[in-house]
Amino acid sequence: MQHLIVVAHPLEDSITMRLTRAYALQLQQLGHSQQTHDLYRMGFNPVMGAHELEPLSIGHAADVDVAQAQRDVCAADALTVIYPLWWATMPAMMKGYIDRVFARGFAYEARRGVAKGLMAGKRCILITLSGSPLAILLANGEWKAMATLQDAHIFRSSGFELLEHLHFDEVESPTPDDVVERDLARVRACARRHFAASGGVKDGSVHV
Repeated sequence: MQHLIVVAHPLEDSITMRLTRAYALQLQQLGHSQQTHDLYRMGFNPVMGAHELEPLSIGHAADVDVAQAQRDVCAADALTVIYPLWWATMPAMMKGYIDRVFARGFAYEARRGVAKGLMAGKRCILITLSGSPLAILLANGEWKAMATLQDAHIFRSSGFELLEHLHFDEVESPTPDDVVERDLARVRACARRHFAASGGVKDGSVHV
């Protein structure tokens, strides 16, 4: 399988980036091909220009960076999106990627306010991190809101089969070595769970 990993974190040695590298390596060890879009290091521009909102019918072509990103999404059998939760949502860098790349006419079509996803047949995994304990996010309703606005509204509405939303909570700096190793083991297990030759669970659940 061909995998596309999209990650957003400004610190190259952050837990987010270390989990990303471990996940990518595990996919390779399972015999898969993967490409990682490290949005900060590649200098992706998250700011949508006015011309990007013009109707496709007038013949406007996507910007070069967006066109390449869309080709990479099309080439992938599975998309994994990795980011920390800041103010209970994705970083602006990742949101800008979604806004520009998952554009109308590419990721979805809409008629009378109803979206039809165009990514059917592709699988997706979300991996998120938070400083807050998951129990607090569940109790105050933030997790439900995120699941509705991010998991369902963005990815499922685009047609992806969401295999899992893997969340790491209570991520604080400095992180003890034993906690880092535990989290790295969990992200490797996620890759094996879904993409090992023997297959794995595909229940769309949250694993913590």
